[in-house]
Amino acid sequence: MTPEVIVRVFDIIGGPLCVSTCDGQRLYDKIAPLLRTGTPVVLSFEQIEILIAAFLDAAVGQLYGELPDESIHALLSFRDLADDDREMLDHVIENAKLYFKTPDDFDRVWREELGVEKE
Repeated sequence: MTPEVIVRVFDIIGGPLCVSTCDGQRLYDKIAPLLRTGTPVVLSFEQIEILIAAFLDAAVGQLYGELPDESIHALLSFRDLADDDREMLDHVIENAKLYFKTPDDFDRVWREELGVEKE
């Protein structure tokens, strides 16, 4: 079995604020290749002071568009999260699962809501 890799979020984004989707993308770019090869990943949120859903959408949510739920569940774990941050992460994951089941339907409804024609 492949040994787990502990990824310290603080080290990847360079500070305690997880508020940027660009930083979330950097974290995704670090963990997605590991998960694709079956390497277990532990995300440590030690030293993180502020965490928002947009960051988690970019870092974790988009994984559900490329990997099976079961693989992510088996390979990705989280530690050093406050209870309210864990709850937010759970919401991000559930929303990502729903979105990636029928992304075209979600996109169509969003375009209709905004009054935007499909390109």
